[in-house]
Amino acid sequence: MRDSPQQEQRATLEIRNKLGLHARAAKLIVETVTTYDADIKIAKDGQTVDGKSIMGIMMLAAEQGSRIEVTASGPQAREALAAIRELIDGRFNEPE
Repeated sequence: MRDSPQQEQRATLEIRNKLGLHARAAKLIVETVTTYDADIKIAKDGQTVDGKSIMGIMMLAAEQGSRIEVTASGPQAREALAAIRELIDGRFNEPE
């Protein structure tokens, strides 16, 4: 069976940077995902927000060590999810 280009991709990611999903981190996520043809949803503790909304992402109040569920769908879902994972794993280029 071939992967459909519209296939949904999911990942649970741990926030690693000291300041969590603050304004700069949220802005980096939004700037990154808007370059992809994909719908992004980010969830934490039952609250789901649009991955292209800085305010929505900040409202999740995801601190260091918390886990978020990222769902991507659309033709570039896999690439968008990989880019988000890279940002989070790289601590948004912030010092440890």
